[in-house]
Amino acid sequence: MAGFVKIGKAADVPVGQVRVFEVDGKGIAVANVGGSYYAIDNVCTHDGGPLGEGIVVNDQVECPRHGARFDVRTGRPKALPAVMPVRTYPVEVDGEEIRVDVSPF
Repeated sequence: MAGFVKIGKAADVPVGQVRVFEVDGKGIAVANVGGSYYAIDNVCTHDGGPLGEGIVVNDQVECPRHGARFDVRTGRPKALPAVMPVRTYPVEVDGEEIRVDVSPF
């Protein structure tokens, strides 16, 4: 799939929360940080934990399994035990609609 695809509504992801959406069979975790939306893979690079079940701490998502944290803007790990980044995806909001571009690199 190429280009931006609708995944949900802005109201589906309250400020300070993260929710998971599926695009082409792939789990995408969308975080709302102060009204801005960011999308990352829903898989922790440490042990495959579900990032969408974690919590948002400032501009990071914390994995519920072992506490690894990832910057939602860059995907870079910010707290051990993760050392590898997660993939990020471009997000656009059109009115109340959230769209994510999950095109291959």
